[in-house]
Amino acid sequence: MSELLTPVANRFESGGTLTHASAKAALAAGLQRIEAGAGSVDCAPLVQFDSSALAVLLAWKRAAQTRGVEFVIVNLPAGLASLAQAYGVDTLLCRPALAL
Repeated sequence: MSELLTPVANRFESGGTLTHASAKAALAAGLQRIEAGAGSVDCAPLVQFDSSALAVLLAWKRAAQTRGVEFVIVNLPAGLASLAQAYGVDTLLCRPALAL
């Protein structure tokens, strides 16, 4: 199991850091969890991030959608939510009723 992600039932937790330097490994680890049946990620541990985190989260959502699964992102840090809003992808990360 990757040190970047910790599994919790059918949800996995992001690591504490998701930046350009860690994005490739985080993406691969998350895709493995989604392939194994995970339907959500808890971003509560995420304290250091950049725009690469948005790319990874969107890729995880796409991968789950390809499998016919709704992928839920919970506990998105406020700073990352703001970044998503600035890039105009906030509604892609959250269900419309829960849009940032």
